[in-house]
Amino acid sequence: MRKILFLLVLFFSISSCSLQNNVLKQVSNSKQTKLSEVFKNPGKYEVQIIYSRIIKKDGKIDFKDFKYRVEPEAYFYPASTVKLPVAVLSLEKINELNKEGIKIDKNTPYHLENDSIEHTIANDIDAIFAVSDNGAYNRLFEFLGQDYINSKLRAKGIAPVRISHRFSGEGSGAIVTRQMIFDTENGNYEMPVTNNKTADSLKIQNVIKGVGYMKDGEKVPEPFSFELKNYFPIETQHNLMKRLYFPETFEESNTFQLTDKDKEFLKEAMSRLPRELDYDETEYYDSYGKFFIYGDSKERIPSNIKIYNKVGYAYGTLTETAYIKDVENDVEFLLSATLLVNENGVFNDNDYEYDEIGIPFMAELGREIYKKELARKK
Repeated sequence: MRKILFLLVLFFSISSCSLQNNVLKQVSNSKQTKLSEVFKNPGKYEVQIIYSRIIKKDGKIDFKDFKYRVEPEAYFYPASTVKLPVAVLSLEKINELNKEGIKIDKNTPYHLENDSIEHTIANDIDAIFAVSDNGAYNRLFEFLGQDYINSKLRAKGIAPVRISHRFSGEGSGAIVTRQMIFDTENGNYEMPVTNNKTADSLKIQNVIKGVGYMKDGEKVPEPFSFELKNYFPIETQHNLMKRLYFPETFEESNTFQLTDKDKEFLKEAMSRLPRELDYDETEYYDSYGKFFIYGDSKERIPSNIKIYNKVGYAYGTLTETAYIKDVENDVEFLLSATLLVNENGVFNDNDYEYDEIGIPFMAELGREIYKKELARKK
């Protein structure tokens, strides 16, 4: 009898300790109205969250991961978060071309075939992170091609993933890339076009959503299919961020092959605010592309808080993956989350609850995790 009582006490003690240590479980029980509305019905909002506590000890780095409803097979539309791997791989590809004797860099001017406007990969990457520019992403997509993107990510263990299309306009899913012409010191370098594989339909959960969608101004009373859309699960995004900011915790073959200057440039681009690139602050305020902690405010972000991130929002789905650092209080953590806010179940009608539910939830989630990390340091 005593043995049974002892085992029961031990079981409940372990369960209690586990509950106390599950930070996201604590957050999900929050009475904060910006959180409680979503956490009361997480299935409806398709919430998925990963938070990583960064542990540094004896010169080594480790992570303690906390997950909430994370399921790679449960599809959500990643929107502009796919711009993150495309930006990183563009820098890596430049290094590969250099090794082949092709002397271009991120500041080398280029233009697309049948287009006289000049761009640089550096400017494209800046625009991707500052204001999530679709045109900049599309041009880098042409530079890489979808087969290259997917094979490189999978080779690094960044999976599951399937990047299959550009954004906006006709030909967004074209399998043949447009030619890019770089204006080098030794004359023009014409990038060979690539012929990529046609995307297969995704065979996972939740790729068919809702009760209808808008097409050519008319409502189609059928669920909307995401079977041919980009696929970039929240855990895949989170693991990519780990590789970017803590590459020493992975085998070299599983990291991005970037120079020190590449890494510095990328980190600056990911944390830079629109006003620092001379965008109109009234339209592109500090939190324009930073939902965690500050998304529900148009005030300036304090200079001691650095948010290295990428957000995405489309079809009623908001997603963010971020490495957040408070340089004054020695606080740092990784946080990635997604949720769907589409009350009427109709897609492509631009009637989503981003401002009412989605962004306030993401901002409060970031604040809750930040407060817990701050308390750990005291």
